[in-house]
Amino acid sequence: MRAAVMIGPDRPLEVRELSPRPLRPTDVRLRIEASGICRSDSTIRRQGMGGLSPVILGHEGAGSVLEVGTGVHDLRPGDRVIGAFQPACGDCWHCARGRTQFCERMIEIAMRAHWTDAGGAKTWSMSGLGTFAEEAVVDRISVVPVESDLPSEQLALVGCAAMTGVGAVLNTAEVEPGSSVAVVGCGGVGQFIVQGARIAGASRIIAVDPQAGKRAAALVGGATDVVDPGTCDPLDAVRDLTDGRGVDYAFEAVASGPALVQAYGMARNAGTVVAVGMPAAGTQVTFDGFQLFSTEKRLVGCYYGSGQVRRDFPRLVNLAEAGLLDLGAVVTRRIGLDEVNDAFDALDDGAVIRSVIVPGAAPVDAGPVGRP
Repeated sequence: MRAAVMIGPDRPLEVRELSPRPLRPTDVRLRIEASGICRSDSTIRRQGMGGLSPVILGHEGAGSVLEVGTGVHDLRPGDRVIGAFQPACGDCWHCARGRTQFCERMIEIAMRAHWTDAGGAKTWSMSGLGTFAEEAVVDRISVVPVESDLPSEQLALVGCAAMTGVGAVLNTAEVEPGSSVAVVGCGGVGQFIVQGARIAGASRIIAVDPQAGKRAAALVGGATDVVDPGTCDPLDAVRDLTDGRGVDYAFEAVASGPALVQAYGMARNAGTVVAVGMPAAGTQVTFDGFQLFSTEKRLVGCYYGSGQVRRDFPRLVNLAEAGLLDLGAVVTRRIGLDEVNDAFDALDDGAVIRSVIVPGAAPVDAGPVGRP
């Protein structure tokens, strides 16, 4: 089995041949049919995983069951599944209270090494998934079965980008019909925030991004207005579009402190500001304490779209099958495993919205996002 492996912080991934260790009773072996390359993968590639290596990267994937452990009775070979980078055991304190994104078994599952290299050394899997690979071995609580004819390259995006973006709107912010929304950063997650706002019935959706292609994609996804921060003050532009007040809901999807401060400035008094992007560990953000007090703005974090994956993954698939959620619109490139490092470069350059690894496939470019 071939996989793209992180061997150390800020180093190119290596495509290696790996062998599976014996399945535990609750393990499921999957054929990975598609895996999206997310900004979070890039962050982990740069900063590492707390000294843990080697690690198969990738946390946004879909595939089909090849084999199950002796304790798995509700999946069979051939079933289609989507990986959940945050497992949902259903029994811990958080899961019992409907907050499965904080399942207490996450660390335990992420620390399991399911693979060995040619020399017999252990290899771990990012978030207990490791989807930059031809196969994966995961715990049963880290996958959600779905019945759908959608292509795997679309189903894969449900596992992170769509869950995070649409979930930020519907679950975290609970955007109301007729409201105004600003989205700072229109990469993969940002595009799904735009679509989520449209699904929620927002009347004005303002997409803010320096990339012309991403602004154009946001308009297709449901944005009513776009702002190029390279040609104007985006705060002034958003206020001009909202009669000087600012938006009801402002979402940050860049994973940077300055972007979050910018989103905060776009929200109206008593508006809601949602931090969606995953910044590097140690990122500091500073706000004016008096402004936070006097404007009554609500600043909230959003982890994994505040999602309950066993409820929300099927909902997202149903929305896509009904034509209300366009999963394929964010797929800019389809690549093979050997192009993974080039895909990171394209992500950092802003040349793509989402690259999707289809193991064994030849690269196919759906068209560069391009620059303004």
